[in-house]
Amino acid sequence: QVQLVESGGGLVQAGGSLRLSCAASGIIASNYVMGWFRQAPGKEREFVAAITRTGNVGSVTGRFTISRDNAKNTVYMQMNSLKPEDTAVYYCAARQTYSTSYREYDYWGQGTQVTVSS
Repeated sequence: QVQLVESGGGLVQAGGSLRLSCAASGIIASNYVMGWFRQAPGKEREFVAAITRTGNVGSVTGRFTISRDNAKNTVYMQMNSLKPEDTAVYYCAARQTYSTSYREYDYWGQGTQVTVSS
């Protein structure tokens, strides 16, 4: 079975950093587009970053950087200069081709909470 397990969330002060991890099993992460999305209470799930099979990346802010460790079958997102508006549940997801739409992703993790205090 396919499993995506996020970790690394927590409480951090504004201006601080976190690194989120997404450990994949049941799929080879390098054979998929791997994406990060976030959802705040009362708001729609939104795209944050993604990485393609060949290592091309996209993100909505230069403060966040997505990467992949093929040996560990794990995707990461380094988040720097965090702001209170970054507070959300962050989800890891996978699909075959690049997309910024959460509706088009096939596999999802359980999410990890990121809270940025002021």
